[in-house]
Amino acid sequence: MKGSQLTIYAANQSHRVKHMTVVEWLLHEAKEAGIVGATVVEVAEGVDAKGRYHAARFFELTDQPVAVTLIGEDERIDGMLARLRAGGIRLFYTRTPIEYETLGTVGGQ
Repeated sequence: MKGSQLTIYAANQSHRVKHMTVVEWLLHEAKEAGIVGATVVEVAEGVDAKGRYHAARFFELTDQPVAVTLIGEDERIDGMLARLRAGGIRLFYTRTPIEYETLGTVGGQ
């Protein structure tokens, strides 16, 4: 199959959108856009678009950067981007055309 990989970078996972953390909100919006899989990666350190440094600290993880990666058909990724634009939160993302497929069978049978 052909589609796109969308990776959304949030400099601070403690930000809230509609009473949810930014990660919860992104996963909710992905589900609403028909995207069934997502990978959330918590990043140790990062620099945001304004040049500010963000890092996970021993006692406070709220400033920890996070990246959410979604893969799907271009139409679903387009729908996700439309949802994010309507959400009003400032996010940075990358989009890459990809080819993908599921290998094997459920339970290895």
